[in-house]
Amino acid sequence: MKGVKNILSSKYWWVVLLIFLIGINFLASIAHSRLDLTKEKRYTLSKATKELIKNLDDDVQIDVFLKGEFPAGFRKFTNSVSEFLELLKERSNSRIHYQFISPKEIVPETNGRTYADTLESLGAYSINLKAQLKTGESSNLIYPFALIKYKGRQALASLFKASNSKPPEAVINNSEALLEFEFAKTIDEVINPNKPLVAYAIGNGEPEIGYQITNETPYFRDARTADLQGSLARDYQLFTFNLNTQKIIPDTFKALLIVKPTLQFTEEEKLKIDQYVMRGGKLICFIDNLNAEQDSLRYKPQLIAYDRNLNLTDLFFKYGARINTNLVMDLQCDFMPFLVGGSADNPQYEFLHWNYYPLFESNGNHTINKNIGLVAGRFVNSIDTITAAGIKKTVLLSSSSNSRIIGTPALISLNENRNSPEDALFKKSNIPVAVLLEGKFTSLFRNRASTAQMDSLSSYGTPFKEQSSDDNKIIVVGDGDMVLNDISPKNGPLPMGLNFFNLNTQYEYQFANKDFLMNSLEYLVNKPGIIETRNKDIVLRLLDTKKVNEQKLTWQLINIVLPILLIILFGAIYQQIRKRKYS
Repeated sequence: MKGVKNILSSKYWWVVLLIFLIGINFLASIAHSRLDLTKEKRYTLSKATKELIKNLDDDVQIDVFLKGEFPAGFRKFTNSVSEFLELLKERSNSRIHYQFISPKEIVPETNGRTYADTLESLGAYSINLKAQLKTGESSNLIYPFALIKYKGRQALASLFKASNSKPPEAVINNSEALLEFEFAKTIDEVINPNKPLVAYAIGNGEPEIGYQITNETPYFRDARTADLQGSLARDYQLFTFNLNTQKIIPDTFKALLIVKPTLQFTEEEKLKIDQYVMRGGKLICFIDNLNAEQDSLRYKPQLIAYDRNLNLTDLFFKYGARINTNLVMDLQCDFMPFLVGGSADNPQYEFLHWNYYPLFESNGNHTINKNIGLVAGRFVNSIDTITAAGIKKTVLLSSSSNSRIIGTPALISLNENRNSPEDALFKKSNIPVAVLLEGKFTSLFRNRASTAQMDSLSSYGTPFKEQSSDDNKIIVVGDGDMVLNDISPKNGPLPMGLNFFNLNTQYEYQFANKDFLMNSLEYLVNKPGIIETRNKDIVLRLLDTKKVNEQKLTWQLINIVLPILLIILFGAIYQQIRKRKYS
């Protein structure tokens, strides 16, 4: 204690203090920590992310294209991205480096090419802050993406999840909650470039994938699958698999994707699917049980939706679900243009709700549907969950609280929209249309498979299995159009979830169909630790607008005037004390 007093009384005390402060800062730079006192642990990385960045053996460069002048709400999001990247940098022993770049900047060593041009060539497109944030804001195109580079490989991370079903604050909040998932998934992608193999089933009238050559020009075999192919190409190797001609589904495929079949499945085809599931293969099905197509209404004002008779009911029933032969109608639905008057030369169209195009709002009850916007459906079938021993069922998508079901044969008529729908008929709520099944599945062919069938399977090195040995996962969706895209005669294939009839109107919007598909496949195929980071929630604690308006003046006085009065009061008291002491 005496030594401290001697130092303080010395004329070189400031040198000692300076050395002490430098020492403290040096120690803090090499060994520091932080406490995360937030309820939702927003500043804490998951175990999977920590393991991912701890094992980096080379530097990771992250270029974030969020540099510029943004409205206040989006500046908050940009700051959150910066804070999260700083956290990643600290936890990775400075293996991760990042910088913010304006998309308007010129890429070095190019002939005037901007970063925006580069991003668009990589499939990243801008969003308009005027549309996404606040009415009345000036138009501001931004690219909410990060380009992650590692050992000569690169991949894009999408950072902002737009939605027209939620207020701007909630959209930004959801995007902040998904930052860890987006960065962890993309970093894992560049570190482990081997993409899982996914089989796309053909042979039963499904829309085809791939290209064909006509007059030396490549064309999509079916342009309705263009966005599906493009979306999966980033994370997966997509192959067609013909259930008719191939003897078994190889285990090298991590998932089997069945999209909108129109022809009946044979028992042999079902056996191949069943045994693939028993061996641990993941199954995701987008099924239209009814034949109901919007194109048919172009030629006549009404159509009858009838059963396709796909012969899949018993297969799904055994696994714990049943796709019904009915249609879900919902007051929460997309718009369509309807002819309401005019003449043949000058027809008059009006955009009206089309109850056969329901919009499904996620309940956020699972990592698949967490923080996604509305998912658009077309002529959707409802799904029932069936008792199956050891199988857990999770409803991923369901109707709103104002919906109804119509059975078959269902008459669909354009004339229905001449009058507003009778709200009294839409009394059902939460009708399931997409279900996740998890557990140890029992084979449909248990005690049914013939000796010839079992011998055939054994000859290919895949003996018949009555039950899956490990827990498995299946996703069943009662809509085949959900993952197909519309086609514009002028622009070609459109993004998934975008209604062609609403292009260039106030009703144009890209729904979250792609997010739902990609999240589903990620949950089935990819590392469970990384997909679990989607569960992070950041609670949006908004001020009570009514109270703010009522108490605005009071809090302005407290925050602005009161500190000034306290300073004046302190100064007056201090002066009085000095007068008494030195008078």
